[in-house]
Amino acid sequence: MKATASSGQRERLVIVGNGMVGHHCVEQLVSRGALQRFEVHVFGEERQRAYDRVHLSEYFGGSCAETLALCGQDFYGANGVHLHLGEAVLEIDREHAEVVTAEGRYGYDQLVLATGSYPFVPTIEGSSGNARLVYRTLDDLDAIRVAAASARRGVVVGGGLLGLEAANALKSLGLEAHVVEFAPRLMPVQLDGEGGAALKAQIEALGVGVHLSRATQSISAGEDYRYRMNFDGGEHLETDLIVFSAGIRPQDALGRACGLDIAARGGVVIDNHCRSSDPRIFAIGECASWNGSVFGLVAPGYSMARNLAALLMGEAAGEFTGADMSTKLKLLGVDVGSIGDAHGATPGARSYRFIDEANSAYRRLVVDASGKHVLGAVLVGDNSYYDTLLQYAQNGIALPADPAALILPQGGGAPALGADALPDSATICSCHNVSKGAVCAAIDSGCGDLAAVKGCTKAATGCGGCAALLKQVFEHELSARGVAVDKSLCEHFAYTRQELYGLVRVEGIRTFNELLERHGKGHVGCDICKPAVGSILASCWNQPIMDPALVPLQDTNDTFMANMQKNGTYSVVPRIPGGEITPDKLIVIGQVAKKYDLYTKITGGQRIDLFGAQLHELPLIWGELIEAGFETGHAYGKSTRTVKSCVGSTWCRYGVQDSVGMALRLEDRYKGLRSPHKLKFAVSGCTRECAEAQSKDIGVIATDKGWNLYVCGNGGMRPRHAELFATDLDDETLVRLIDRVLMFYIRTADKLQRTSVWRENLEGGLDYLKQVILDDSLGLASELEAQMQHVVDQYECEWANALNDPEKLKRFRTFVNDRRADPDVHFVREREQRRPAAPLHLIPTVEEAV
Repeated sequence: MKATASSGQRERLVIVGNGMVGHHCVEQLVSRGALQRFEVHVFGEERQRAYDRVHLSEYFGGSCAETLALCGQDFYGANGVHLHLGEAVLEIDREHAEVVTAEGRYGYDQLVLATGSYPFVPTIEGSSGNARLVYRTLDDLDAIRVAAASARRGVVVGGGLLGLEAANALKSLGLEAHVVEFAPRLMPVQLDGEGGAALKAQIEALGVGVHLSRATQSISAGEDYRYRMNFDGGEHLETDLIVFSAGIRPQDALGRACGLDIAARGGVVIDNHCRSSDPRIFAIGECASWNGSVFGLVAPGYSMARNLAALLMGEAAGEFTGADMSTKLKLLGVDVGSIGDAHGATPGARSYRFIDEANSAYRRLVVDASGKHVLGAVLVGDNSYYDTLLQYAQNGIALPADPAALILPQGGGAPALGADALPDSATICSCHNVSKGAVCAAIDSGCGDLAAVKGCTKAATGCGGCAALLKQVFEHELSARGVAVDKSLCEHFAYTRQELYGLVRVEGIRTFNELLERHGKGHVGCDICKPAVGSILASCWNQPIMDPALVPLQDTNDTFMANMQKNGTYSVVPRIPGGEITPDKLIVIGQVAKKYDLYTKITGGQRIDLFGAQLHELPLIWGELIEAGFETGHAYGKSTRTVKSCVGSTWCRYGVQDSVGMALRLEDRYKGLRSPHKLKFAVSGCTRECAEAQSKDIGVIATDKGWNLYVCGNGGMRPRHAELFATDLDDETLVRLIDRVLMFYIRTADKLQRTSVWRENLEGGLDYLKQVILDDSLGLASELEAQMQHVVDQYECEWANALNDPEKLKRFRTFVNDRRADPDVHFVREREQRRPAAPLHLIPTVEEAV
């Protein structure tokens, strides 16, 4: 047996596994100066160095292995760590204290197993090739991509976290996606029955088939598709590929083979210090079993890695005594949250439930027998309640007199506790076990911006779910110390939206990646900066949002250039400038609506909405509308929507100006203009104000001397009258002033900020805005006008652009190789609206119903 390294020599530390947890262990060791004590060897079975598995699905959205990597290429070498990629450890020779690979034998004084887990694939007759894919590694995803190239339909076996991520991946590849789950509900570990039902409804509305309580008995050749999945009970489902995501199993084969103690349900048995039955061998992450449990989230693995690194360095190490398995996720675009005792299993537990069947939303609050403390919660459809409920649960904060108020609709989530109400012991980041006290200590030690706090504490660098709470605590603590608060857009950009706009405009930046590389941090961005930058790029350069580089920045509506409705169908809104329309165009709209069986409604903006279009129908519908002379109405975008008008002097005996003519001019000029929030205009032909111009972002009212301009009004949740800005303007001056106001708003407003809120937040108020726009106090007038003219000159109907590009049209197919509709989706009528019903084979006959 090899002796331990003698005094003066470095001990040999071997880490088997280069996943997220193994890499985090290396980071912890490096930060503690371990390379002075240890010669560290890390073995990774995969060819890629450690990458972010939490965001694995982004690999299909344009990310590559390099952007998902958890460190730079030189991290290991620069820190003196020997990294062996693509070199699997085949055996542990405990007698000689060596690990064996195909390349040779490596001695160790201390050995850490961080081998993770492997996907469980049940033994099913006929499962092989494209009928036996898994969703775990980048190589797995490459195999799925290849299989999808010649497929129309894909099925995921497993309705848990990874299963729904896999279904989203299939959908992003253009396949018709289905999920088959053995349990009677989706996410059975995290959700209760009502939560599972709400999630099922939301996912089905997105066009993903969900099949519950199904056990696959065998896989045989299909008739219409490549394979047939034969279920227990005689039902079947055909598909071209099958991805198994039916759970994970600890990757404990090395430990088993060398005689380490293994838990009954798998996993290397460890104590509170992550030590196995061999005192020189440790196990962390999903390959380890503590107290009979394996923890399948990254946060517990990180906790083990931190404790072990401290122990190996001889520091005071905490003990691993279990982990909070609360999770906040967005699956297929649907918010899902699970906190603590989500099922109310604690003796005496009581529950409050909020069920919104109309919107498939569900919230459950579990409290203890006394009704004073939160034990757990379930959220489906709205995670804005999550952070507050998690703090109640984790910190034992006493509930309000009416606990139900925490889950009832508030117009913005549960009543926030406020950062000042959280104790210093409150956990802000579960992944890295960062408390509020640690954040405060980082600020006191000199961390003056959010990026510095993250770098010091590692908070919000794991799954990222705590980013909003961390920002809230950080800004509160800075304010409490009398320090001006940094208004960084997010962790990736230490700039405000206004500053980013300036960088994009001045440097001529045309893509998100270019902006991130020059002025940002990280690799892929987030849900905050991507749409914000997408809006900025559109406002500056007005490129088609369906261009490949811009598509990943768009939300659901912009992605398909249509508003998704609650039943999963889409609305079509052609532009009708000023509300003026010819009889021929009215006839075309009627014919299209009748042909595609669409529900029609006149909008408040004097347009006609066509509801109930399926995804594959959108190009067909728009093809007919554009041929008839219509353009997209941008009802799906944060952009100019409508310019409403009365009939003005052309018809009305009170009208003093041609309001329709001016409405047509304004809508033609500003159509396609992207902005921080949607924009609505109106033009009234006299002071009787029939077009309601004073409730719009831009309102124009005719006088006998010209036009009065009103700005920054809006309806919605915070109605606000527009303010009189300038009077008796001629046509050209009116347009110039509107150019300036809109472009000044676009370049200075915050993300998703309406004109009314922007105006309220302007230091100096309306007088300041008048100085900038009317008096040109900043010398910006000609620049603002020129920038607006560039946007106007670049205008192109987005739907016309897409219809001329076969690659862009592929996004609108239910099946990759087939333009037909989903044969299993049928519609029933209710008040002349199209609502999706269950597939016909699932609707009982009269005899069955009786």
